[in-house]
Amino acid sequence: MRINDWPTAERPRERLLSDGADALSDAELLAILLRTGTRGCSAPDLARRLLNRFDGLRGLLEAPADVLVDEPGLGPAKVAQLQAAVALARRHLRARLTRGDALTSPDATRRFLRAELRHRPHEAFCGLFLDTRHRVIAFRVLFRGTIDAAHVHPRVVVETALADRAAAVIVAHNHPSGVAEPSQADLAITRRLRDALALVDIRLLDHFIVGDAEVVSLAERGLV
Repeated sequence: MRINDWPTAERPRERLLSDGADALSDAELLAILLRTGTRGCSAPDLARRLLNRFDGLRGLLEAPADVLVDEPGLGPAKVAQLQAAVALARRHLRARLTRGDALTSPDATRRFLRAELRHRPHEAFCGLFLDTRHRVIAFRVLFRGTIDAAHVHPRVVVETALADRAAAVIVAHNHPSGVAEPSQADLAITRRLRDALALVDIRLLDHFIVGDAEVVSLAERGLV
């Protein structure tokens, strides 16, 4: 049965508008994005099949485009819609953080960093550059690859902070292994950056490590 043949109160789009997004399942929300299914397969049926195929919403939305485009019922247009939705969600988190105070909104900072870093298959080292009121001036990916004391250059972080006229910096990097516990290299990087930034009167406020299920703050552990 086509969605248009369903009772109005049961259609995902109408339920979203009347009851809000929280009232819908992942499959129903995904069906709204997909808009159409295939012959003999409605959009909700297609959504459920995709969620099963990719082991849930996260697996689907983080799958490479060249894998998704070959899935029956998808194709370039639908894959572009999915990727645009993910990009908008990340930009929304960034906009909320930019308008607020990064220190008084630790949960917003964690959500933003998780959205930016958790899905990356390789390590990335980033900086949130803040003004005197700790509002975000810019978010920048500074280094990619193996993140250790030999590859993260304090000079680059300092130069970027000065170029952005930042008064403070929060750095973060991901652990693709999924384990967010800091290593000895992470602690060494933190000390080097703290000391280098202090020479130009810029504070290192925190170093977050993003794992699969947890975002660890070194400042909360007294390690910054």
